[in-house]
Amino acid sequence: MSQLFERTPREQRIANLAASLGRSFAQGAAQHDRDGSFPHTHYRRLHEAGYLRLAIPRAYGGEGASVFDMVLAQERLAAHDAATAIGVGMLLNVIGREAEFPSWPETVRQRFFTTLAREGGIANSVVTEAALGSISRGGKPAATATRVAGGWRVNGHKIFVTAAPALRYLLVAVQLPPSDGAPRGEVARAIVEAPARGLRIEPTWAGNLSQRAGGSDDVHFHDVFVADEWVVERQRVGEPAPPPANGWWLSLVAVYLGIGQGALDAAADYANGRKPSALGGQAIASLAQVQQTIGQIAIQLDAARALLYATARRWADHPQERERLGPQIAAAKQFVTNTVCQVTDQALRVAGGFSLTRDLVLERHFRDARAGLFQPPQDDLALGLVGRSVLAARQAQEQTHDHSVDDAQRRAA
Repeated sequence: MSQLFERTPREQRIANLAASLGRSFAQGAAQHDRDGSFPHTHYRRLHEAGYLRLAIPRAYGGEGASVFDMVLAQERLAAHDAATAIGVGMLLNVIGREAEFPSWPETVRQRFFTTLAREGGIANSVVTEAALGSISRGGKPAATATRVAGGWRVNGHKIFVTAAPALRYLLVAVQLPPSDGAPRGEVARAIVEAPARGLRIEPTWAGNLSQRAGGSDDVHFHDVFVADEWVVERQRVGEPAPPPANGWWLSLVAVYLGIGQGALDAAADYANGRKPSALGGQAIASLAQVQQTIGQIAIQLDAARALLYATARRWADHPQERERLGPQIAAAKQFVTNTVCQVTDQALRVAGGFSLTRDLVLERHFRDARAGLFQPPQDDLALGLVGRSVLAARQAQEQTHDHSVDDAQRRAA
């Protein structure tokens, strides 16, 4: 793993903390993957070590870590335990966005951040429904919030709720009924604090293809009460606004880069240790084909890392550019996740048939990488966004050039 991107003692400290925690989780991660159990102890240790507080603003008991800090950290944690790191990524996506673009009432922010800092736990946007499809493709949630005295009653069924057993706060996408100010109703986030009466987690995820210990279970809401000020981010139906660029999504992309790095490390270790009799006691690492495959994997990961880290650094260091970084964030997500799917496949080939067994971690990295393809923005949306950005930029350049030529001609005349 390249150390070229770490510049400060703070960045090195955060990266080292993540690597240390990841190594300590490695054995448990393998066992939880085998039996589909949820790693509750990993989340407790993350809280005790201060990892879950890193990105919480200092005013509320955190360290105010940047998205670049957490990309460094998440790659290193995920190299050993992607199923846990993906849950942390969901937390970072929520707290980072609200920290940088405050939109909630201050009383809600205070309670939300200080509770997480003091007591631990995860927060996640709870959006996906079976009939809704991908959250990045629009649509109105079927889950509802109905007005009652002092607040709302939330009802609905959500799927793919990552880290559901560890959630302290669930930001539930709901539809609100029509009102004078919103004749077609509104879509909002109802922040549910767990545990809550009427909230039920249905364990449905264990045994699926990727991140089997990630706890991406179903969650049911039956008349769950939410106070009025905790229903936030309200948007009138029929007046959609383009979602703002959110650089904190890169903390999830970093999980997949970590999976790729974990696969490279495992393939290299296997190549150095495998000494078949056919080679007279030499390791397969001495074979040119193996060396070339390892080299190809390393180059691909370095290219993905360069794009991801440059994007995260730009977001962190140049806040004035953030609203224009949507295409670059989409590009980083698309390139990293597809690259990692490729390199985890190549890593299997280094170990041959042994890679299919659970004795090696390679098969888990291969499976875990596939989840990234289906997290937003999916490939077609990401490529379309990047393509439109390139076309618009080129058109603007041509128009500027034409104006410059016209001006020159007028001055000459």
